[in-house]
Amino acid sequence: MSVVRSLSLRGWAGLCAAAAICLVLPGSAMLGGTVRAATTLEERKLPMTFKWHEADAACAQDCTGWIGAVGVITAETPAKFEEFSAGRNLKGATVVLDSSGGSVLDAITLGRRWRGLGLRTTVGIVIERQGPSGLARDVTPDAYCESMCVFLLLSGNTRIVPDGARVRVHQIWMGDRADDAKAANYSADDMMIVERDIGRLAKYTFDMGGTGDLLSLALSVPPWEPLHQLSVEELRLTNLVTLDAVADMRKPSDTAVGTAAPKAVQDRVPSVIVSEKNSLPPVTKTAEATAPTGSAAALSDRK
Repeated sequence: MSVVRSLSLRGWAGLCAAAAICLVLPGSAMLGGTVRAATTLEERKLPMTFKWHEADAACAQDCTGWIGAVGVITAETPAKFEEFSAGRNLKGATVVLDSSGGSVLDAITLGRRWRGLGLRTTVGIVIERQGPSGLARDVTPDAYCESMCVFLLLSGNTRIVPDGARVRVHQIWMGDRADDAKAANYSADDMMIVERDIGRLAKYTFDMGGTGDLLSLALSVPPWEPLHQLSVEELRLTNLVTLDAVADMRKPSDTAVGTAAPKAVQDRVPSVIVSEKNSLPPVTKTAEATAPTGSAAALSDRK
């Protein structure tokens, strides 16, 4: 029995009453006490994990919870999110992304799930500090959203990329040949897989409200070249950002989220939301193409 392979892409201060996320400069949160970063470069290289961050005591009652999503998207990531979300009403929560990308089809599955839940998305690292009322949370924009993470960012009902965050794109590729993509051999089946997943990614992009410019920019960068960092103009052109100001992320009419729910999470998902993964053959190999992140990625863009 042949194995059908999938593709992958290569890899604000404090919550306040008027806004969901406010700008914090690196190190400035030290004024409120000891800061503990919720992510590291090493965590970004591991399979994606999810962590719930409650609103701190100083926040107005309409403030939502944050979901810290850190790491690489793998075949297990959608199931890990279901386990994380069980018993929580996440509708309208904000996902804070720091990821180097991962599996194409699993990112599509997860992105559709997030859209069904009405989640918001942004790029950053959640940090925790000791405030006068106890443990408080902040977000620093010193983070990366690369390759398929960009398409998870696109799944948010509202989307913000703060100044300082890096959003980078490139082509999808056979992950088992990404290390030396030029020298590798490719079969007709490989070309079929590439074209199939480009089609699925294109449909997903338009379903999420993205533009053809996002696909054009991503598919023009081969894996042997540095990832392309999207400019402010390109973030708008691709419709990856929907809000100009961070304060617009939270509306007074929004309901609070993150409390225990009496029903299972899947009961709140519209029946029209269909997982792309459910339509795949039962045997699937997820290919992973690695990419430089953090300081290494910054250096590669200057070549």
